[in-house]
Amino acid sequence: MSDLLAELDWRGFVHHATRDLAAHLATGRRTLYCGFDPTAPSFQVGNLMPLMLLRQFQLAGHRPIVLMGGGTGLIGDPSGKQNERPLLSEEQIRENVRRQRDQLVRLFDFDAKETRALVLNNADWLVDQRLVTFLRDVGKHFSVNVMMQKESVKARLDAGISYTEFSYMLLQAYDFLHLYRKEQCTIQVGGSDQWGNITAGIDLIRRVEGGEAHGLVGPLFTTASGAKFGKTEAGSVWLDPSLTSPYKLYQFWMNTDDRDAERYLKLFTLLSQDEIKALLKSHHKDPSRREAQTKLAIEVTQLVHGKEACQSAVAASAILFDEFSPRDVAPSAFDALAQEIPTVALESRDGLTLVDAVVRAGLAKSKSEARRQIEQGGIYLNQERVKDVARTIGPADWIAGGNLLLRKGKKDYGLLRLSR
Repeated sequence: MSDLLAELDWRGFVHHATRDLAAHLATGRRTLYCGFDPTAPSFQVGNLMPLMLLRQFQLAGHRPIVLMGGGTGLIGDPSGKQNERPLLSEEQIRENVRRQRDQLVRLFDFDAKETRALVLNNADWLVDQRLVTFLRDVGKHFSVNVMMQKESVKARLDAGISYTEFSYMLLQAYDFLHLYRKEQCTIQVGGSDQWGNITAGIDLIRRVEGGEAHGLVGPLFTTASGAKFGKTEAGSVWLDPSLTSPYKLYQFWMNTDDRDAERYLKLFTLLSQDEIKALLKSHHKDPSRREAQTKLAIEVTQLVHGKEACQSAVAASAILFDEFSPRDVAPSAFDALAQEIPTVALESRDGLTLVDAVVRAGLAKSKSEARRQIEQGGIYLNQERVKDVARTIGPADWIAGGNLLLRKGKKDYGLLRLSR
């Protein structure tokens, strides 16, 4: 346990920490938490950094708590925001909490006896709070002058901040106090924008209970190109497979800039230092092979979605980038493909010609256009070029349980699938 902070620092998790945290960790098993307000139905890849930070603590013998902000989410954290957040309904917050809980199953060990991860919801103790009692017991320990100097508040003074968001710091501090009392939780972690809220909780625990508590925050970062991490041209990258498919998540990590590969391997995988150093040494010998990105994509996709979904994403990628024949992959790879390229279900394969297939797949508007494309060598059947306009589709062409992959040129795909 004494080496944990050194490990976290090597991985890039430590932006700032309380002074005596190392000594606190060295004296025994600790309980720590990180809070997440459910402002969306899914975690984003940006949330993976604090989640992986919690997981590193668990692997080192400590007990992590993922705190869902069913209560604080009704208020809205001003940290890192230039304007007031739109308020979500109670029903939407509850639904977001439910969906986000489901995404945590593979990220933590929920069966370990002494380090078993917990998922709690602060709505359980915040929603029924009585205002006057809360102000007497908690509010009296906060100086407005001090709160005004916290970065999360200070940054919003010019644009304006409502009393609702101004009070957020008190609620988060009370969360820490509640978990200190009920779960013996003595450490809170988060992003660097949370430092003011975390230290407010540490101070509240000291004032009310005379207790010792600590905080650790990781960096908020952009990509090497200056873009916001976790954003693509299509928008945010989510952990929910219904919002971002395992294939798209895999491709997100495959497209990592070489300048970011080392940092992401350290932050977002559970590979050891020796494994990462060996991988980077091999990668630097021939960056064109993208060994670091491939390993990163496999590790994170498998961690988030499981081994089977990862394998399907890898196989779908190999097919679309023509790395090997689609005849060599399992049927599940075509299930993944069907989410990414135009797909048409057919009731029967009888009497289907290649010209018909090209039109049905949406790669040509008419049979005459399809014939012209075939004659010019622009049509591929199961990644093999076909120039015979009289070609019929036979039983052997339907692969992996009834799939027909068509391609026009280099990038335009269509998939025909027999209905099951």
